[in-house]
Amino acid sequence: MTAHLLTPATVAELVGDAVTAPSMHNAQPWRFVFHTGGNTIELHGDPERAMTRTDPDHRALHLGCAAALFNLRVSAASDGHRALVRLLPDDGAPWLLATATIEDVVAEEEEELELAALHDALRRRHTSRFPFSDEPVPEAVLDGLRRAARWEGCRLNVPGGWHAETVLGLVRDAEHREELDPLVRVETAAWASPPQSTPGERRDGIPAAAFGPRASGKSAPVRDFGRSSAVPDRGWAVFEERPQLALLGTAKDTRLDWLRAGQALERVLLQATADGLATSMTSQPLEWRELRWTVRDPAEAMGHVQMVLRLGYGPQGTATPRRPVDEVLEIRP
Repeated sequence: MTAHLLTPATVAELVGDAVTAPSMHNAQPWRFVFHTGGNTIELHGDPERAMTRTDPDHRALHLGCAAALFNLRVSAASDGHRALVRLLPDDGAPWLLATATIEDVVAEEEEELELAALHDALRRRHTSRFPFSDEPVPEAVLDGLRRAARWEGCRLNVPGGWHAETVLGLVRDAEHREELDPLVRVETAAWASPPQSTPGERRDGIPAAAFGPRASGKSAPVRDFGRSSAVPDRGWAVFEERPQLALLGTAKDTRLDWLRAGQALERVLLQATADGLATSMTSQPLEWRELRWTVRDPAEAMGHVQMVLRLGYGPQGTATPRRPVDEVLEIRP
């Protein structure tokens, strides 16, 4: 059933929720287009916010945009609507990643109820680059996160033993490669706010307050955006000895898979936040073609790892700035 025609104000509210999604380096590589007199919102990728060195095929860009699409679905469900999504609807418009047609929900259905229940976590979810405690995540909580990934047609595996150590070793290998590649260092630094920047000056990227502490001893299982800059009073900390990792993956590795994985990623992150977990993402080894294939467990059915997550109990992390809605939403006649 079609909803009453959307107003620009309602669309702005939906997009305002959508853009709380995570994206690589908080680049926020999305644009939304709404045609008045209709009920469909278009989601476009923004190539000007792509990482040309570390994301040349735009896989991470697709993940970030799809995470925003999932948030839009959550926002619609919380308002009693359903977003009917079409992925890659036009072969002639490669940057049109999805459309979402907003419809009324006549009867409460499990999918919409589960989506609506995640709405409270939208603005509480922040990437945490702080140490977590050594308290293990209960298996029942991990099962709920696995179920969240399956809702979106993806898999979430929890590596243990040798596999977890292998993944952490690949993170360190990727960090070393970044140090040796000046183009990667420049690209990463471009999205990290200098510590002396004026509050509110940037509305994207990673602010210094979100860098987290430097790792004392072993390297941290998170990207250090402040590695090349002195941040006053940043401090040092010991990170967990055995980080709780989870691998989100898909059977194939097409653009459709990336868009499904991005929605699954955000669903898992929101569910984790609702369950009281802190989260971060460790994508470094996935940014190097020669490392990415070694992240997966060859004995598992997961064909392609799309994201490495870190889960645990600790600080929720610092909120990162968001571009205003009128900057990412275009209203057309």
